[in-house]
Amino acid sequence: MINDTYRHKGLRKKLSELVAEKGIRDQRILDAIATVPRHLFMDSSFLEFAYEDKPFPIGSGQTISQPYTVAFQTELLEVRKGEKILEIGTGSGYQACVLMELGARVYTIERQKALYLKSKALFENMGYKPRLQTYGDGYKGLPAWAPFDKIIVTAGAPFIPAPLIEQLKIGGVLVIPVGDDVQIMKRLIKINETETKVEEHGLFKFVPLLNDKNAGE
Repeated sequence: MINDTYRHKGLRKKLSELVAEKGIRDQRILDAIATVPRHLFMDSSFLEFAYEDKPFPIGSGQTISQPYTVAFQTELLEVRKGEKILEIGTGSGYQACVLMELGARVYTIERQKALYLKSKALFENMGYKPRLQTYGDGYKGLPAWAPFDKIIVTAGAPFIPAPLIEQLKIGGVLVIPVGDDVQIMKRLIKINETETKVEEHGLFKFVPLLNDKNAGE
């Protein structure tokens, strides 16, 4: 049974207002932050902190991202209803739900088996329906389902993986944090099959993006 009270809804509204104060302008994103019940993605020991604008551990060495960061990446994507979006790093599932609230058709991949199973159950219990949710190496993307209008990476990568650029439509956008300890948020626009434009949008700190060689089960 989903435990989502009027108190939770009030806290989400305040969180949405806080994210707006920090510079997020897209009202659809603010509405999504005010709609998705973040407390359901978190361990019960962190419930009282669910609507603070902070990241928190979710197990398997991963975190649920700070709501502002989720909103910031989503705003960089410029999501339009009906777009086919690939998410690399399902994690808790929170970011995917924000994208689905915006009307995106979400394809999401997670390398940690425990998180994959946990988020799968959450989606089902909450009534969210990604077009595809799978377990695998995010560096490889999902070539069988390409091309994608947009791609979002929710963990820090040392470089922009070439397969993700290949799986992006011409004119598509890829948002990815790139770096080691601290990452630069990069927004890549695919001009044509051989040319891209890359913008930089500030510094962030993410957990590392895992591949088949450095992931535990």
